[in-house]
Amino acid sequence: MLNLAAEGVTHNPILPDWREIVVGTVAFALLCFVLMKFVFPRMEQTFQARVDAIEGGIKRAEAAQAEANKLLEQYRAQLAEARTDAAKIRDDARADAESIRQDVLAKAREEADRIIAAGKEQLAAERATIVRELRAEVGTIAVDLASRIVGESLADEARRKGTVERFLAELEGVGAGSGSTNGAVRTS
Repeated sequence: MLNLAAEGVTHNPILPDWREIVVGTVAFALLCFVLMKFVFPRMEQTFQARVDAIEGGIKRAEAAQAEANKLLEQYRAQLAEARTDAAKIRDDARADAESIRQDVLAKAREEADRIIAAGKEQLAAERATIVRELRAEVGTIAVDLASRIVGESLADEARRKGTVERFLAELEGVGAGSGSTNGAVRTS
C-alpha cells in the first residue's frame, strides 16, 4: 500500500487490490480443503457418534420403559392373583369354619338326643319297675283287704292270683272309664 501511495495512483478503498483477491482466494481454497479433508469428517464422526449415542440411549430408555411396563403388569397380575388367592383362602376358611360349626352343632344335637333318649329309656324302665312293684304291692294289699271283707282266707296261690288279676283289671277298667282310681277303691 505504501507503494501505491508513492506512485500516486489513487486506489478505491471499496474494491480490493487484485493481489489481495488472489491471496485471499488461495487462502480460502486452502482453508476449505483442510476443513473438508480433516475437520468436517471428524465433525461428522463426532456428530454421528452423538446421534448414535442419543438414539441408542433413546432405544435403551424405550427398552427399559417397556421392561418396566412389563414388570409392572406382571406385578399387577401377581397382586391381583394374590388378592384372588387371599379371597379364596378367606372364603375357604369361612366355609371350613361354617362346616366345623355345623358338625359341632350336629354332634351336640346327636348327643342331646342320645341323652334324652337314654333318659326316656331309663324313665320308662323305672316306670315299668315301679308299676310292677306297685301291682305286686296293690295285689297283696287287695288280697288282705278282700280277706278281711269276705272273711275267708285267700291264701291259696291260684285263687289269690286270680283275685289279684280280677281286681287289677277292674281297677284299670274303672280308671280308664272315670279317669281316676280313687273312686274304684271306695266301695265300702
